Amino acid sequence: MDEKTEELRDIFLEATGSDTVTERQEAGRGSLKDEDREVGDERLVELVEAMRDRFSFRSALGTDALVTVLRGFFDGRTDADLADELDVSASTVFEARMDLHLVADADHTPLDDEVRPLVVSGTSLDACRETVDADPEAVRRAYLVARSEAAAARVSHRFRDEFAELLTDEDLSTRLASDARRDGLKDATEDLETDVSF
Repeated sequence: MDEKTEELRDIFLEATGSDTVTERQEAGRGSLKDEDREVGDERLVELVEAMRDRFSFRSALGTDALVTVLRGFFDGRTDADLADELDVSASTVFEARMDLHLVADADHTPLDDEVRPLVVSGTSLDACRETVDADPEAVRRAYLVARSEAAAARVSHRFRDEFAELLTDEDLSTRLASDARRDGLKDATEDLETDVSF
């Protein structure tokens, strides 16, 4: 220690009567983040139950498991990861995602163009399998994707949008991007002359 540091240390010791400079910081119980998560979980449960009442779910998973699927989907976890956690098959998780209108880009296949019109016209899964000349499991997946997207469109993607708002920063980032564009336009047009005669 140099002379200045020793002087400062002595002043500190005299003033505080302690040679401990820092204390451990521990998060208190019931932090705001925990409270936010509890409120979010309650809303997710309400939304899942509202969806179950409105649409006929194929999945037999309970509400808590469906909330786990929701959280996992927005965290970027795979069906296989969630299947391991829930001790079910990946196919069961896929069905649950389709019930919850959680279609990912990777769920789309070339069969979509053949299956979608059949789903829209009310064709059953068995009839789709008979009509489309492809692997029955691939037809089933395309059928569930088309059915999920049609159901989501009927309610203007309301449920998925609310899930995204609760489980991601999407709403905040969209607002911030919009504000930035607006501010950028203001700066860009500030010195523009608008007194133009034709």
